Parts: sequence; C-alpha cells; structure tokens
Amino acid sequence: MIYCSLGPVYHVSVLQVSSLHHSDCVIKREHEKCMERMAEDDPENDLEFRCPWLWDNLTCWQPARVGEVVVVSCPELFIQFMSEEDDGKLSRNCTEGGWSETFPHYVDACMFDEPNGTHEHPDMYYVSVKALYTVGYSTSLVSLCTAMVILCRFRKLHCTRNFIHMNLFVSFILRAISVFIKDGVLYAEEDSNHCFLHTVECKVVMVFFHYCVLSNYFWLFIEGLYLFTLLVETFFPERRYFYWYTIIGWGTPTICVVIWAVLRLHFDDIGCWDMNDNAGIWWVIKGPVLASIMINFVLFIGIIIILVQKLQSPDIGGNESSIYLRLARSTLLLIPLFGIHYTVFAFSPEDVSKRERLVFELGLGSFQGFVVAVLYCFLNGEVQSEIKRKWRSWTVNRYFAVDLKHRHPSLASSGVNGGTQLSILSKSSSQIRMSSLQAESPAT
Repeated sequence: MIYCSLGPVYHVSVLQVSSLHHSDCVIKREHEKCMERMAEDDPENDLEFRCPWLWDNLTCWQPARVGEVVVVSCPELFIQFMSEEDDGKLSRNCTEGGWSETFPHYVDACMFDEPNGTHEHPDMYYVSVKALYTVGYSTSLVSLCTAMVILCRFRKLHCTRNFIHMNLFVSFILRAISVFIKDGVLYAEEDSNHCFLHTVECKVVMVFFHYCVLSNYFWLFIEGLYLFTLLVETFFPERRYFYWYTIIGWGTPTICVVIWAVLRLHFDDIGCWDMNDNAGIWWVIKGPVLASIMINFVLFIGIIIILVQKLQSPDIGGNESSIYLRLARSTLLLIPLFGIHYTVFAFSPEDVSKRERLVFELGLGSFQGFVVAVLYCFLNGEVQSEIKRKWRSWTVNRYFAVDLKHRHPSLASSGVNGGTQLSILSKSSSQIRMSSLQAESPAT
C-alpha cells in the first residue's frame, strides 16, 4: 500500500498546514512541476546550453553551460528527514560529455543518519507514524464508546458536567471515525493515482474530517470554559449555559467549515482539498483552532491559580505536602481534558522539529481520547460508585429471586401470594439500595 499523506496534521500540529506525503506522491508532483518548467522554457535555449533540462526521478535540474555547477536543495521528500547540521545541497557539473553524477549522493546529503550509521528510509517513517496513530485512534474509539454507554446507561450520572463530557467523547469518536474514513478514501488505490483525487466524495470526506477535528478542539475549549465558570461564578445556571455550550461546540465548527468549503470551491479547487497551500483560506480553519488552544491555556492557568488559592485556604485541612500533591493531581487531570499538550508545538515554526512534532502530536495525540475516557469515566469515583451500587442491587435481587424460587415453589403459581411476595421483595430491594447509598458517598 502506498500512502500519499497522513492527512492535514493540525490534529497533531494545528499550525502544520502541509501534509505528510509518501515518496511516490511527492515525486509525481515534483515531476509535473518540472515538466511545466520545461514547457515554459524557450526552445532556442536548447542550442545555448550544452546540458539541457534534466529530471533524474528526484530533482529537476535547469539547463547549464559547460563548466557551470548547478546547486539545488534536497528534494521535498527528504526535507523532514535531514539533521539540522546538514546543509541539504546537491550539485551537478555540466561537462563536455553532459551532466556529471550528483555529488554528494542523495543518501549522504539528504537522509537522516541514525546513531548506528544506517539511514532511515522515509517510507518506513510514514508507515510507522500511520501505524502508531491507527492503534491510538482504535484504542480511543473503543474506550470512548464504552464510556458513552456507561454514562448513558446510569440515570444518576446525568448532569451538566457529564453531558459536557459526553459531547467531548462524541467529538473524539467522530474524530477517530473521520480519520479512518479519510484514510480509506484517499489510500484505497494501490498505485499513486490516489495522489491526485478530486472527486466530490473525496472533498466531502475532507470537509467532514475538518469538521470533526474542529469540533473536538471546540469541545476541549468548552470543558475549560465550563470548569472555569463553575469556579468563578457563585450562581451558575448550568442548564442555560449548556444550551449555549452546545451551540458553540457544534455550531461554530459548522460555520467555519462551510465558509472554508465555499472558499476552496471558488478560489482553490485543487485536488482532494487535502493540501492547504493557500494560507489565507486555511486560516478559516487554523485561526479558530489556534484561538481555542490559546484561550484554553489561559483558562488552564487561571484554574490552577484558583486551585492554589482554595487549597491554601485556612478552611482546607491538610499539611503542605498533601496540598501540593492534590494540586499536582488536579493539574495532571486537567491537561488531557483541556488539550494543553497542543501548546507544545502550537506556536513554533512549522519547519522546526518536524519529526518530533509528528510523533508527539500525531502518534501520542491519537491516544488522547483513551486517556480522557479513562480519567473522566473509568476512574471517576462517582461512576465507580454507581456501577458498584447497580452491581450490588442486581446481585441482591438475583439472590432473593433464586432463594424464593427454591423455598416457595408454590408461590410461582399463586397470583395473590406471588404479588404479595414480589411487593415484599421490591421493598427489601429498595431498603438495601438506600442503605448502600447512605454507606457510600460517591467521589466527584
């Protein structure tokens, strides 16, 4: 399978507008550019230059006279695999016999040198990154669906806070699904023809992909805004606020993506819309994402300050070490919920640490949904208490049902006595559940 791109990677780096490309796609695109330059050249120049235009399957070399040395940069394919010490320059001499061999060799000048002296092939890096984020999204998808079932199943868990969590879970689920759909559509073909897909279906998939990712960032922002408002405001009408949260979380991305799609259709209708060479149009998506990350970071700092003040209040018991321990725990819990890890590379130049940012944001970022589901559902004290309560209730009911069946088999055929016994059983079960609730106070 040949992979042309890993998709617009603002999932991992919201500022990285370029896509990861497999070698065949990059080479094919560069070849077409070279052919266009050759076609635009004046044919009379062929008589002036001894060394004509040359496409060597990696780089386009412009015409040169005898004795001239043509210097070009490493092909785009190798740019993100070069070490910072390499200048990334290639040369060819124009001799009486034509073009000389490339010096230094492509491998020596453009490929990343591993500590053991071997060179890492770009294709292996792409495949490894894709495999990593595929595993990450699959894990997140399973865990998030399980968490959604738990939160929907237990009525006692239905509150504004968990409703916001559930919307965030849905946004993560849609994000994972959109990635799988995008990969399936863009990379369904075995050859390099998929590099230049421009069907309506392909563009619709990219619109859906951008909408899912943008919605995910906005629900991360809403999580931060909700918690900050909860800590700051004394009177907090949660139901009314939740209405506006829903509009912001799902409505704003819709507006942004529709505007982006219309602009792409009229001013940059190229390919499958998976490349974002037009920076002005890309800012329709990029700007709101950056704004949500920046605001969430400010809210995160504000919440940490509020937590410090509350934990150091005289009304809060405990020694200094326990206070800092609780503060550290709260901070670590908020990082995946707010998406604070996106700030690591959010405002850094796009050509800096490309390898590290791709692994960190594409690979590790795909596991964010799994981490959020674990922290805010599976390890949540309130959820665990409700599951234990339901389990105890089911166990008690099952025990009494089996015990009554063995002790009084005649009751099964007696309508009056059976109804009385069921009434007694119901009352007993209710008393047991009440005592269970009183004995156990769910953690928040």
